[in-house]
Amino acid sequence: MANILQTMYQMIDTFWLGRLGANAVASVSLSFPILFLVLSLGGGLTLAGTVIVSQYKGAGDQRMVNYSSSQTVMVIFLISIVLAIVGYHLAGPLMHLVGAGPEVFEDSVTYFQVSSWGFIFLFMFFVFQSLMRGIGEVIMPMYIVLGTVLLNLLLDPLFIFGYGPIPAYGVAGAAIASIATQGLSAVIGLLILFRGRWGITIHFSQMKFDLAWTKRLFGMGIPSSLDQSSRAAGMTVMVMLVTSYGNSIVAAYGVGARILSLVIVPALGFSIATTSLVGQNFGAGKVDRAERVGNLSALIAGVGLTIVGVLLFLFAEPLTAFFIPNDPEVIRDGAVFIKIMAPSFGCLAVQQVLNGVYNGVGLTKVSMLISVFTLWIVRFPVAFILSHKTDLSYEGIWWAFPVSNLLAAVVAWIYYKTGEWKKG
Repeated sequence: MANILQTMYQMIDTFWLGRLGANAVASVSLSFPILFLVLSLGGGLTLAGTVIVSQYKGAGDQRMVNYSSSQTVMVIFLISIVLAIVGYHLAGPLMHLVGAGPEVFEDSVTYFQVSSWGFIFLFMFFVFQSLMRGIGEVIMPMYIVLGTVLLNLLLDPLFIFGYGPIPAYGVAGAAIASIATQGLSAVIGLLILFRGRWGITIHFSQMKFDLAWTKRLFGMGIPSSLDQSSRAAGMTVMVMLVTSYGNSIVAAYGVGARILSLVIVPALGFSIATTSLVGQNFGAGKVDRAERVGNLSALIAGVGLTIVGVLLFLFAEPLTAFFIPNDPEVIRDGAVFIKIMAPSFGCLAVQQVLNGVYNGVGLTKVSMLISVFTLWIVRFPVAFILSHKTDLSYEGIWWAFPVSNLLAAVVAWIYYKTGEWKKG
């Protein structure tokens, strides 16, 4: 639920920007994959923090739970500052890279620049959320996200369209609203960690640079970052394919990508829960119980997301029209994209859950390799061939999604059944 609520930031932005027109949605759609790419670089390190903390929690070592948490906060904070500065200054070249047209270029650059300063707040909340998950505390982060999303629902139209003394910032207003609410969530999360009433206490005295510990964090986190960033880079490359078909198709892809990002969130939620539970059981030496967690999680996520996929297939057109109500062409193309993707959502869930198993025992490289296989060996080549070498045109890009989801699930399941992951 916390992940779904977090994704609502993008959904709310898309809803209100859709009232400005397809170009506004297209400009944010171009920015989104690269924003996701940057965020994923730090996201892998927060996942490493989850794994390390969960294993110490399972072993009953509270001192190392606190020390690992303090170190993770310090490292992620420094990385977020660097990425915010780099993101701001590279906004223009990056938008050129993904093929932003002249009618959307300025808005896409502005949106990206403003959003870049939010990396610091986002990363701080992500690390809080990850550490809480590592010890099994998931309710508090969800309530914080719920409150900030409701606030964002009010601030978005305020900054996009303006009211009274507040000017209309247009596309940039969506980013400003998000930064305001994300900053609030980051402050609340850090206060909770410093006060230490929820199972973790961080201290400034434990944030001194520790080379050995940092190497461990990076050794586990870099493959996870590459896993997540390869997924984001794959989305970026797919956008580059889509832009050649015009802003209408970019907008349709943007709506479909938002639906996909919403659907993948419960899959990631099960994956993160699986990582925490497998990590705790693995740290306690209960490998058989860790396997039972993986089996149950794969079953629940696979069946649950298949049902969600069927519902999205049936309601694809109303969903697309909800975001861009006055453009029949975008509604038609976006609905086709959703209908093609939706039946494979169960496969996507199984793959994500099994990645959670591998992450929980520290095999983040396995998850990375599966993601690289999915996106670069299957999805992008299939999308390019079907869209450029067949009569499917841009719909060939849509078909690459279910093909890659199915093959990734098969590969992840085969490795899982070998039992090699139990060796850690």
